Amino acid sequence: MSIRPFHLAVPVDDVQKARKFYRDILGCSEGRSAEQWVDFDFFGHQFVIHYKKKGDSEELHHNAVDGHDVPVPHYGVVLEWEDWEKLADTLNKQGIKFIIEPYIRFKGEVGEQATMFFLDPCGNALEFKAFKDISQLFAK
Repeated sequence: MSIRPFHLAVPVDDVQKARKFYRDILGCSEGRSAEQWVDFDFFGHQFVIHYKKKGDSEELHHNAVDGHDVPVPHYGVVLEWEDWEKLADTLNKQGIKFIIEPYIRFKGEVGEQATMFFLDPCGNALEFKAFKDISQLFAK
């Protein structure tokens, strides 16, 4: 099955700070832009940051998963294992503060995966993960 690119737009309260993060830290190439928004190639998907004034009720919720408090909402990409390892190394070298440090979740179980969580500079939570066996992506 061929996967079509998704489109995702997220709010940011500082377009320039977010632009620098997605472009310079995550390595996403920039597409079209205007003063209030920027398109990025987010690992083959169309990702857009849109300016939104910071509000009072924008706290993250957390759900327990594998002994960790996973932030909700969050977004990210399932990478190849080696690409995940490279990204984790790059983020560590850049001094990114993790919500959940890179680790192997569900070790030895169906759906074993590498995962990490961190925030962009505007407070959006991201998760990047990888599976040794991608056929277990939706396994029960």
